Amino acid sequence: MELLKRLMKILIISFITIISSLTISAQMSEAYPIYAQQAYTNPRAANGRIACANCHLAEKPVQIESPKAILPNKVFEAAVKIPYAKDAKQILGNGQLSGLNVGAVVILPEGFKLAPNNLISKEIKEKSKGVYISPYSSTQDNILVVGPIAGDTHQEIIFPILSPDPATNKKVNFLKYPIYVGANRGRGQIYPTGEKSNNNMVTSSFEGQITEIQTLDKGETALTIINSAGKETKQNIPKGLSLVVSKKDNVKMDQPLTKDPNVGGFGQTDVEIVLQDPTRVIGFIAFAFSVLFTQIFFVIKKKQFEKVQAAELKF
Repeated sequence: MELLKRLMKILIISFITIISSLTISAQMSEAYPIYAQQAYTNPRAANGRIACANCHLAEKPVQIESPKAILPNKVFEAAVKIPYAKDAKQILGNGQLSGLNVGAVVILPEGFKLAPNNLISKEIKEKSKGVYISPYSSTQDNILVVGPIAGDTHQEIIFPILSPDPATNKKVNFLKYPIYVGANRGRGQIYPTGEKSNNNMVTSSFEGQITEIQTLDKGETALTIINSAGKETKQNIPKGLSLVVSKKDNVKMDQPLTKDPNVGGFGQTDVEIVLQDPTRVIGFIAFAFSVLFTQIFFVIKKKQFEKVQAAELKF
C-alpha cells in the first residue's frame, strides 16, 4: 500500500512537470516582449542594438513615419510599417503552419509618452483599433511595446504619442530628438533561455550515408546515418520541416538536412523629430513677413524713382 502511494505521488509530480513545461514553451513562442521586459532594463543596448534582435536573427525591413516637428503638449501619430508577403506562413512550436504575428517597440525621447485616451482623436482611435500598446515598464513610459498581434491586419501599427511641454517638464528642451523603432514579424530562432526553436534549418550532426528515412508517430522524421566505420547513428528532424536530402545521400557534418523554415525577421531604424517652440515659430513668421514687406516697399520706391527720372528727362 505504501509503495502504491509513492508511485501515485511520483506520477502526479511528473504530470505537473510536463504540464508546466508545455505552458512555458507556449509562452516562449508567443510572449517575447514579456521576456524582453523582464531581461532588459533598457531594450536598446549601448551599441544601438535592440533586444529583439537577440532572438529574431534574420534581418528584415521596417519603416516609421512621424512628423518632422511638433509643438509642446500635442498628440501626433507615429506609423510603424512591418512589410512582408501576406501569403507567408510560419511554423509553430507543434509543427503546424500559421499566419505570422508581429510586434514592435518604439523608444521615444524622455518626456514623450503614450497619449491618454481622452486626448486621442477619433481618427487615430479608428486606425489603432484592436491594438493594445503599453509602456515598457512603470518607470519608462517613453518606451512603448506592442505584440504579438496578428500580422495580416496589422502590417502598419499606429502609435498615438503625446509630446512634452518644457514649461512643465524642466528635463525637456526645444531640440531635435531621435525616435528609435524595432519591429519583428514571425517567430524567433532562439528562445529567451538560449535554446533553439524549431524555426531553424536542421544540419547534420554526423557524417556518413543516409540509409533510412522513417516517419515517427509524432510526425517527426528519423534519419539513419552510417559512417565509414560502419557505425549507425540516428538523427530526428522536428515535425513540419522539409527535407532537402534523400535516402542513399552522403552527408557531411553541419550539412543542411532541411529547408530554412523561417519567413520572418527583425528590423530597426530611427527618425528625428523637432520639439518646436511656438514663440520661435511666431517670431520666424513675423520676420518672414517683415522681409517680404520690406522687399515690396523697396520695389514700390524703385518704381516711383524710375517714374521721377523719366519725368525729369522729358523736361
